[in-house]
Amino acid sequence: MKKIGIYFSVFLFGCIFYPIIEISTRGYTHWSMAFTGGAAFLSFYIINTYLKDKSSFIRAAFGMFSVVALELTVGLIVNRVFQMNVWDYSGMKYNLFGQISLAFSACWYLVSFMSFCLFDIADFILSQLKFSIQERRGLALDR
Repeated sequence: MKKIGIYFSVFLFGCIFYPIIEISTRGYTHWSMAFTGGAAFLSFYIINTYLKDKSSFIRAAFGMFSVVALELTVGLIVNRVFQMNVWDYSGMKYNLFGQISLAFSACWYLVSFMSFCLFDIADFILSQLKFSIQERRGLALDR
């Protein structure tokens, strides 16, 4: 049950944080991007959890592929099926159905790499804090 709560929290954080990123960079967003952002953040969390022993470069490749797969899936549904025209990459070189492009895939690799580096830094800081707290508890027990 605890794992479901963590997954939901990570998903919710992505639902809130991703549209903020999009609004700050593009000036607007679409409600479907909240759910896509939640799914992307959750996929990053799961990748980081299960591939913890792999380098940030490898985790970033998995992150990129997960986001590109989400972008393609959501794009086909939102843009093609429901014709909401949220984005269209058909004018870009090396695109697939106008929903994903090689250029944005490379950007997603960089975003993924930075995310996994931040995960590593956060893990290190949290482990140091946990060690420090345990050390202080040990000192308190010694008295």
